[in-house]
Amino acid sequence: MVKYGYYYAGALLAGGALLTYLAGWPYGVPFYILAVFCLNFFRDPERHAPPGPVAVSPADGKVVAVAPGAGGASRVSIFLNVFDVHVNRSPIAGKIACINYKKGEFLAANKAAASQANEQNILTVEGVVGGRRTQVTFNQIAGLIARRIVCYRHVGDIVQAGERVGLIKFGSRVDVLFGPEWEVTVKPGDRVAAGSSVIARMAALENAEGDPA
Repeated sequence: MVKYGYYYAGALLAGGALLTYLAGWPYGVPFYILAVFCLNFFRDPERHAPPGPVAVSPADGKVVAVAPGAGGASRVSIFLNVFDVHVNRSPIAGKIACINYKKGEFLAANKAAASQANEQNILTVEGVVGGRRTQVTFNQIAGLIARRIVCYRHVGDIVQAGERVGLIKFGSRVDVLFGPEWEVTVKPGDRVAAGSSVIARMAALENAEGDPA
């Protein structure tokens, strides 16, 4: 459980108890329901990244887009609804090379325009996967309801694949940017779990003649 869940749930339970005392239990029920919702929202289950030259999902949710980029790059977009776990995790092991917070709008996170327009926190992890140096960038993107991005890490921190790096409160989106050395293994409509679902695999090396190494 993320600590914020206890804070929100505690405040709501206290408010519900006060209303129950002053006006009767029916008035406190909405507060109790919201308290249970907060405890569910801020849950933080243990996850284990699979071995091998892979990248895991940084977020729970539904893949809403897999889009090609310049130079053979790819972008995977994951939408988190309010019932998904909102703790974000590193896709690969390595060092956090860059963190950039970008102010922006608060469009609905399931819209394609949110990738560029919305407020977001951009993290880049550099590491060695399958014997190859690589980097993966992922964006914690605020949504229509989610307006609070939390990042636990700092530039220079060493992280493991699937390690917790932050969270986004109350519905959001995470975009993952892969270079041409990666092969995306998910498609739109797939459900993924942060820290355990493989979303990309390191492509096979090719030698100078163009044959697989």
